Amino acid sequence: MFITDIQTMHQKVPLKKPFKTALRTVDQAESIIVKVEVSNGIIGWGEAAPTMMITGESIQSIEATILYTIKPLLLGKSILNTETIFHLLHRSCVGNSSAKAAVDIAIYDILAQYHNLPLYQYLGGEWEDGLHNEVETDYTVSVNSPEEMSEAALQHVTDGFNILKIKVGKDSIEKDIVRIQRVRETVGPDITIRVDANQGWKTKDAIRAIRKMEDMGLNIDLVEQPVLASDIEGMKMVTDSVLTPIMADETVFSPSDAFEVLKTRAADLINIKLMKSGGIYKASIINHMAEECGVECMVGSMIESHLSVTAAVHFAASKRNIVRYDFDAPLMLVDKPTNGGIDYEINKIRIPEEPGLGISSIKEEWRVGRGAKTT
Repeated sequence: MFITDIQTMHQKVPLKKPFKTALRTVDQAESIIVKVEVSNGIIGWGEAAPTMMITGESIQSIEATILYTIKPLLLGKSILNTETIFHLLHRSCVGNSSAKAAVDIAIYDILAQYHNLPLYQYLGGEWEDGLHNEVETDYTVSVNSPEEMSEAALQHVTDGFNILKIKVGKDSIEKDIVRIQRVRETVGPDITIRVDANQGWKTKDAIRAIRKMEDMGLNIDLVEQPVLASDIEGMKMVTDSVLTPIMADETVFSPSDAFEVLKTRAADLINIKLMKSGGIYKASIINHMAEECGVECMVGSMIESHLSVTAAVHFAASKRNIVRYDFDAPLMLVDKPTNGGIDYEINKIRIPEEPGLGISSIKEEWRVGRGAKTT
């Protein structure tokens, strides 16, 4: 079963409203879709989302990496020789993690189809208590004024979400505390609140803010990436100084990044994203390393569409050590651009039982250059 072709296409789907973090504002989910074909006729789908502020990739760089660096290495190779395939993929170039992730996802889609299993089962996801084919996602509240954020939080809770991720880190620590306080007062004590600073705080300010929130009884589930991604020492200082669990996100791309965090105990949790890790193969290594060290993981996504988030959900549902899920990005889109894949019932995500990802095709109307609806 040899790889016979790798093709790309450009997809662009508008968001229902702009998504704002400390790093950027986004109004559309733009990505490169990858189609991998093998000699027995199976087709695998993958997706890469450009996030210049995090992975350093653009639409143009992703497509060029896939077509002119990865594709020549993989054409003609047996897809069943997974050690060689993934070695070649990850040694093809430095960085370019989203481009690698798209091809990785498509390969796993083909492998699971070949074995006639949903991807989460192919990855090991049949639990003792039955099939683990449903997960609960949080919903993210973009960073805005405290009033806007509390209104948005209340709407999400009214819609049926029990877990909220609150974006902060754009301006002052004092205003961030007010944001979180207003949200907690609005949604009540029973809603789980997570805080994501997206590297927006300095070490001492982060300690001061988190301790203040603890003293105020805001009951924060975790604080994600409070300091710069490169500042492992600062993150460890925050982790050691507060009671609230600290989660590393942008700090951890690769297994070697995870090793540094785990070795130094710089964080209590790790957020794995396929666009950072380069796909499922390396993400699995990160999760196994964390599990051996007694550190639980979350799996989340960038602003991606149903295709790559479907892969992330399959992966997350297959691992015992992954206990938190951040998969709200497709809910922010004006349309589902795939036929098949995950379905949402408010905060619950149903994982398809068809072989592979469970995606049969990509909707033509969202393809750029093919009459895509880009406005």
